[in-house]
Amino acid sequence: MEINQNMVKLKQDFQTKEAAIRAAGQLLVDNGHVDSSYVEAMLDRENEVTTYMGNFIAIPHGTDEAKTGIHSTGISVLQIPFGVDFSDDPNEEKMAMVVFGIAGVNNEHLDLLSKIAIFCSTLDNVVKLVNAENEAEIMTLLNSVEAA
Repeated sequence: MEINQNMVKLKQDFQTKEAAIRAAGQLLVDNGHVDSSYVEAMLDRENEVTTYMGNFIAIPHGTDEAKTGIHSTGISVLQIPFGVDFSDDPNEEKMAMVVFGIAGVNNEHLDLLSKIAIFCSTLDNVVKLVNAENEAEIMTLLNSVEAA
């Protein structure tokens, strides 16, 4: 999983999950991985089924129909120290402190999902991402997943 510095944003603050998803998607757009239509497909996916994965992470990605808007596989990372709630139920809280926006060519997103899920299945790893002081720390942590 290759993460580069311009795909990582630290100390972000969002009031809604939609704003966080749009920001994660915009990084994919700005770096040439997807068309802007893919961001809307990320929101559509969230409306179909939550992309909140537990352990304070969410992994928004587009619908299957949006694959035509993907130019190259990419992953964006938003660190949200105070979290953003991914729940639609006011009696439930699904706080995401790290949001990964992903897009994959030829189902490469499945590999990305798997690597993120394995890394973030350990809460200590999520805490390291949330506490990272610079983009290089996040890149080092996540780029090491491939070697694991």
